[in-house]
Amino acid sequence: MSIIPPNQSLVKYDNPVLVSRNTDKKTPKSKALKVTAQQSGESGPVPSPPPKGKLPPVGGKPSEQTEEILNSILPPREWTESGQLWVQQVSSTPATRLDVVNLQEELDRRLQQRQARETGICPVRRELYSQIFDELIRQVTINCAERGLLLLRVRDEIRMTIAAYQTLYESSALQAEQGKMDMKREIDELKQDKQELEKQVNELKAKCEQIEKRAAEQRQVDEKKHQDELQFLKKTNQQLKNQLEGIIAPKK
Repeated sequence: MSIIPPNQSLVKYDNPVLVSRNTDKKTPKSKALKVTAQQSGESGPVPSPPPKGKLPPVGGKPSEQTEEILNSILPPREWTESGQLWVQQVSSTPATRLDVVNLQEELDRRLQQRQARETGICPVRRELYSQIFDELIRQVTINCAERGLLLLRVRDEIRMTIAAYQTLYESSALQAEQGKMDMKREIDELKQDKQELEKQVNELKAKCEQIEKRAAEQRQVDEKKHQDELQFLKKTNQQLKNQLEGIIAPKK
């Protein structure tokens, strides 16, 4: 079991009580005071949905009934320190006006100390206000158990709503991440196709340049050949002309 530091929550608890010196051998009483999942998530930024179960009926002795309801709403927390098991129950002492004023000042101090954001989503602010709500439920339950149980329903409804929004957000984030991965994969494929096309373009350009070079060389060869043939024909024609003129011209 992880250690839960005392005096960390804004909820008012009684002084810790040593239950067992050997955590491997807990007494039946200590087992009944085991921290539940509801309490372990009470200080988190997004508490888990409340477990299904029935609270003790309102009736019987007021003091015992109040403690029983308080333990059901805010289960005792326990932690181990130096091999010793400590248990701390929520306080059943009514809050005075001064306690409420001090609670407000402590809330403001912790908000500033932990640098909670004033707007937007802030896990720190959510955690502290969740503790404040639990403390107000504790105070109201001591004065009127029915009103405290009604506030408990409001708190649990808020937690379920937040948990639903968190699940929706995580699902949307997962879909967005999957879409991002698909888009990245598609971009990589397009980049690869682009590289292949650029390679083909470069190869075709090189091939075209080679063909143009060969064609230019062939044109030069053909032009030189034509010029040589033309000069040869001109020379031959001139020779034949000279011979013909020599034959036709009268002898002196």
